[in-house]
Amino acid sequence: MSTQAPRPLDGITVVSLEHAIAAPFCTRQLADMGARVIKVERPGLGDFARKYDERTRGMASHFVWTNRSKESLTLDLKHADALPVMDALLAQADVLVQNLAPGAAARMGLSFGALHARFPKLIVCDISGYGEGGPYETKKAYDLLIQSESGFVSVTGSPDAPAKAGCSIADIAAGSYAYSGILNALLLRARTGLGSHLDVSMLESMVEWMSFPMYYAFEGAAPPQRAGAAHATIYPYGPFPVGDGNNVMLGLQNEREWAVFCEKVLMQPELAVAPDFESNSKRVANRDRLRGLIVEAFAAMTVDQVVQALEDAQIANARVNEMKDVWAHPQLKARNRWTEVGSPVGALPALWPPGSNSAFTPRMDPIPDVGQHTLAILKELGVQDATIETLRADKAI
Repeated sequence: MSTQAPRPLDGITVVSLEHAIAAPFCTRQLADMGARVIKVERPGLGDFARKYDERTRGMASHFVWTNRSKESLTLDLKHADALPVMDALLAQADVLVQNLAPGAAARMGLSFGALHARFPKLIVCDISGYGEGGPYETKKAYDLLIQSESGFVSVTGSPDAPAKAGCSIADIAAGSYAYSGILNALLLRARTGLGSHLDVSMLESMVEWMSFPMYYAFEGAAPPQRAGAAHATIYPYGPFPVGDGNNVMLGLQNEREWAVFCEKVLMQPELAVAPDFESNSKRVANRDRLRGLIVEAFAAMTVDQVVQALEDAQIANARVNEMKDVWAHPQLKARNRWTEVGSPVGALPALWPPGSNSAFTPRMDPIPDVGQHTLAILKELGVQDATIETLRADKAI
């Protein structure tokens, strides 16, 4: 791949009024594909996600993940002299993304309805917890709250207690739909010449992902039972302890695999046709007893031995890795999936975006400091020195 090859979104300019995760994750993906992303931040502290933690050499882990390849412009949009700056930005922009509090962008005159007449080619993407309209329109929404509202928490965790996902799954879902929606809107604009409005709801994004358990519980049927890291409706499918104190994850999908597992891994071929285990539904119903038999068989083996036995039998399996293991994962290393990006604290490792393309290399530029590009962007827009000084004196930049 040539680093000089054109990227799909080269020449596209995105202005983003963003914080936290959903919108930044969306716009980072646009930046990966070559778009110029101008991140408008509050003067002083900037995106509050910058202060979530200090785990990445003093920088916040969430921020490092979602903000590479962007330019940071600090601008107080409540200041009168800031509005002409925003207008000048939007006049040259292709996309406006925002995930401010419900109604905040509209109150600043930045709704699609207010902007479309002046900037007919502008695509406006609004990301919110619940979307426009409806009784929940103005309700505050954070990732964990949407995980709960969408039903995700109700089917996740152990039989004794529900649990949330270990990452910001609702934000990721909304950010992903916003990203693909913007790509669709750009394709549509190429045909019609006009921008369009995207209304991305975190709730709807997560409910789409919940379709399997929802259909499983169709018309009042019982929902999938919480099964920890195991599968709620297929067994054996989940983590099992082995003799050296580690765990192995394995998954069986059909009766052929079940028979091979009994014969070549458990060394108990008679289990394959035992009345309590001869079908998936019976294995699920008798999972506790079957789990005991599997754990007993694995107790005399190390994790390497169990994995090798599963590989020899062509049974799907995985190690239950911790974060330190993922950083050193041999598959990621063998495929050269790690690179580096710059940051205010120096070079940091970064994973290449999934879905590599033979025609181009994704953009992997530095993570910006707060307001790092403010002066350069204002000069580019033709803002006069006197106005810049006023904005600076009023702490509006």
